[in-house]
Amino acid sequence: MTAITGLSGLTLGHFLTLGAMLFALSVIGIFLNRKNLIVLLMAIELMLLAVNMNFVAFSHYLGDMGGQVFVFFILTVAAAESAIGLAILVVLFRNRASINVEELDALKG
Repeated sequence: MTAITGLSGLTLGHFLTLGAMLFALSVIGIFLNRKNLIVLLMAIELMLLAVNMNFVAFSHYLGDMGGQVFVFFILTVAAAESAIGLAILVVLFRNRASINVEELDALKG
């Protein structure tokens, strides 16, 4: 593996390892904390950022800009997901005075 220019001593493996660790941390955060909706949204955002890091690392390593273009699309989807998730969170908190995910299983018709 060749070193990424401008960052002496760092190879593609370093960036992929960091991305994998961030991804694993976000998966652990999703599975361990299933009560707080805000923490779940933050873990999903961390997962998307880990994927973005891998896209940028591969894009730079291969000399292709395609991965960096995908990052912009992923960031757009992540921003929309955050906005919609927070809007739903505000409505749920106004109606139920709680953001506990376990209390959201009852449907009103």
